[in-house]
Amino acid sequence: MRYGIMVMGRGTFSFRAKLPGCVLISMDRTGKITAEAADAGERIDVFLAGKTGITRSQVQRLIEAGRVLVAGSAVSSHYRVKANDAIMFALPQKETGALVPEAIPIEILYRDEYVVVVEKPAGMVVYPAVGHAHGTLMNALAHHCGELVAVGGPLRPGVVHRLDRDTSGVMIVALADNAYYSLIGQFRERTIRRKYCVLVFGNLNADTGEIRLPVGRSSSDRKKMSTRVRKGKEAVTRWEVIKRFGFATLIEASLGTGRTHQIRVHFASIGHPVLGDRTYGRKTEIAAGRKKISFPRQMLHARLLGFFHPVSGEYMEFSSPLPEDMKRALDELSVLRA
Repeated sequence: MRYGIMVMGRGTFSFRAKLPGCVLISMDRTGKITAEAADAGERIDVFLAGKTGITRSQVQRLIEAGRVLVAGSAVSSHYRVKANDAIMFALPQKETGALVPEAIPIEILYRDEYVVVVEKPAGMVVYPAVGHAHGTLMNALAHHCGELVAVGGPLRPGVVHRLDRDTSGVMIVALADNAYYSLIGQFRERTIRRKYCVLVFGNLNADTGEIRLPVGRSSSDRKKMSTRVRKGKEAVTRWEVIKRFGFATLIEASLGTGRTHQIRVHFASIGHPVLGDRTYGRKTEIAAGRKKISFPRQMLHARLLGFFHPVSGEYMEFSSPLPEDMKRALDELSVLRA
């Protein structure tokens, strides 16, 4: 299959591809990512899916259509990324799928024409997926913000990071293409500031610490992440004790990297899993004598998010108070300790 590339204008490309029923495919949105040394050896479809928020199947379709270039040349999905690879990709003007606006109440902390900062409640999925077709944060934003950007995928437009369903706290979503790529770059360069309140099982033996263990997909369960992997990605979590309860410890954790389930996996790996986490550690209750405390969800809250505004360059920081279920858990732990 041959592809001719012609520059149609600044930031706009036209790809001529011998595809069934298609002669000319016009693109008006392009992106460029430079691979880091830590990314070397990863399949390009996996790499792009992780960096852009586009699904892996969408990336593969782009690759098959010749819309992903490395150093100016089309590659296959089996191509292994090399350090410093300059990867260009282009998204079609029209995408399949539609995000249905839903009048779901959400708390918006900040909004302008470029970004929206929201407080995601525990129990809410960020974007539609199998088993969660409706009631997501993106369904709510489609209602409250109107037209969203095209980048990021039809069901997760503008999503540059996410919180797990049972994690609460501050999130940012891009409302403009240039904001999307700026924020993706800030996450990649690790200039985004993120702090979490975490209630972990047991009594940590120091007041501060750092967990520096690679995180990768578990070989025994592909839905889970693990530190016991042959080839994981660098992951750094720093923490500081806020309060001790004997049976549990409240800490503030900050991310040096942003791997999937990083905080949950890291603390489980050192024997102090996040309380209420049914995937890693399974410490869902604490009992002492006749007293028992149950944790219906993982006690993990994204307390603070700081970033540089994608247009003005101004540093902005937003925080979220501890949710009521975590406050209640702390009160019950104080009573249990007494």
